[in-house]
Amino acid sequence: MRLDGLQNEMQAMMVEASNRQPVATSQTVGADFGEMLSDAINNVNHLQKASSNLQTRFDRGDEGVSLSDVMIARNKSSVAFEATIQVRNKLVEAYKELMNMPV
Repeated sequence: MRLDGLQNEMQAMMVEASNRQPVATSQTVGADFGEMLSDAINNVNHLQKASSNLQTRFDRGDEGVSLSDVMIARNKSSVAFEATIQVRNKLVEAYKELMNMPV
Protein backbone atom coordinates (compact mmCIF):
# COMPACT_ATOMS: atom_id res chain seq x y z
CA MET A 1 0.00 0.00 0.00
CA ARG A 2 1.13 3.54 -0.74
CA LEU A 3 0.57 5.43 2.48
CA ASP A 4 3.62 7.65 2.00
CA GLY A 5 1.71 9.79 -0.52
CA LEU A 6 -1.09 10.44 1.96
CA GLN A 7 1.41 11.19 4.70
CA ASN A 8 3.28 13.61 2.43
CA GLU A 9 0.01 15.38 1.56
CA MET A 10 -0.89 15.73 5.23
CA GLN A 11 2.56 17.09 6.08
CA ALA A 12 2.37 19.58 3.21
CA MET A 13 -1.04 20.80 4.42
CA MET A 14 0.35 21.12 7.97
CA VAL A 15 3.27 23.21 6.74
CA GLU A 16 0.95 25.35 4.62
CA ALA A 17 -1.36 25.94 7.57
CA SER A 18 1.50 26.90 9.88
CA ASN A 19 2.96 29.33 7.32
CA ARG A 20 -0.24 31.37 6.99
CA GLN A 21 0.22 35.00 7.97
CA PRO A 22 -2.27 36.68 10.30
CA VAL A 23 -4.59 39.03 8.43
CA ALA A 24 -5.57 42.54 9.46
CA THR A 25 -8.97 43.27 7.93
CA SER A 26 -12.23 41.40 7.87
CA GLN A 27 -12.48 41.85 4.11
CA THR A 28 -9.17 40.01 3.67
CA VAL A 29 -10.31 37.29 6.07
CA GLY A 30 -13.45 36.68 4.02
CA ALA A 31 -11.46 36.49 0.81
CA ASP A 32 -8.96 34.06 2.35
CA PHE A 33 -11.73 31.87 3.75
CA GLY A 34 -13.50 31.79 0.41
CA GLU A 35 -10.25 30.93 -1.33
CA MET A 36 -9.48 28.18 1.20
CA LEU A 37 -12.96 26.74 0.82
CA SER A 38 -12.71 26.83 -2.96
CA ASP A 39 -9.29 25.14 -2.85
CA ALA A 40 -10.63 22.44 -0.54
CA ILE A 41 -13.59 21.72 -2.81
CA ASN A 42 -11.32 21.64 -5.85
CA ASN A 43 -9.03 19.20 -4.02
CA VAL A 44 -11.98 16.91 -3.26
CA ASN A 45 -13.04 17.11 -6.91
CA HIS A 46 -9.51 16.25 -8.04
CA LEU A 47 -9.38 13.24 -5.68
CA GLN A 48 -12.72 11.97 -6.96
CA LYS A 49 -11.66 12.34 -10.59
CA ALA A 50 -8.35 10.57 -9.91
CA SER A 51 -10.20 7.74 -8.15
CA SER A 52 -12.62 7.39 -11.05
CA ASN A 53 -9.76 7.43 -13.54
CA LEU A 54 -7.90 4.69 -11.66
CA GLN A 55 -11.04 2.59 -11.41
CA THR A 56 -11.69 2.94 -15.14
CA ARG A 57 -8.10 1.99 -15.95
CA PHE A 58 -8.33 -1.02 -13.64
CA ASP A 59 -11.64 -2.09 -15.20
CA ARG A 60 -10.10 -1.92 -18.67
CA GLY A 61 -7.28 -4.23 -17.58
CA ASP A 62 -4.40 -1.76 -17.27
CA GLU A 63 -1.56 -3.76 -15.71
CA GLY A 64 -0.04 -0.62 -14.18
CA VAL A 65 -2.98 -0.21 -11.80
CA SER A 66 -3.50 -2.60 -8.91
CA LEU A 67 -6.66 -3.18 -6.93
CA SER A 68 -5.00 -1.75 -3.82
CA ASP A 69 -4.23 1.50 -5.69
CA VAL A 70 -7.87 1.78 -6.72
CA MET A 71 -9.14 1.09 -3.20
CA ILE A 72 -6.73 3.58 -1.60
CA ALA A 73 -7.70 6.30 -4.08
CA ARG A 74 -11.38 5.56 -3.53
CA ASN A 75 -11.02 5.70 0.25
CA LYS A 76 -9.04 8.95 0.09
CA SER A 77 -11.73 10.57 -2.03
CA SER A 78 -14.44 9.22 0.27
CA VAL A 79 -12.76 10.58 3.40
CA ALA A 80 -12.21 13.96 1.74
CA PHE A 81 -15.85 14.10 0.63
CA GLU A 82 -17.13 13.16 4.09
CA ALA A 83 -14.92 15.84 5.66
CA THR A 84 -16.31 18.39 3.22
CA ILE A 85 -19.86 17.36 4.12
CA GLN A 86 -19.06 17.76 7.83
CA VAL A 87 -17.63 21.25 7.25
CA ARG A 88 -20.73 22.18 5.29
CA ASN A 89 -22.97 20.90 8.07
CA LYS A 90 -21.06 22.93 10.66
CA LEU A 91 -21.32 26.06 8.53
CA VAL A 92 -25.06 25.60 8.09
CA GLU A 93 -25.45 24.98 11.82
CA ALA A 94 -23.47 28.13 12.64
CA TYR A 95 -25.53 30.15 10.16
CA LYS A 96 -28.79 28.92 11.70
CA GLU A 97 -27.50 29.76 15.16
CA LEU A 98 -26.60 33.29 14.03
CA MET A 99 -29.99 33.76 12.42
CA ASN A 100 -31.78 32.73 15.63
CA MET A 101 -29.87 35.20 17.80
CA PRO A 102 -31.99 38.05 19.18
CA VAL A 103 -31.09 41.46 17.83
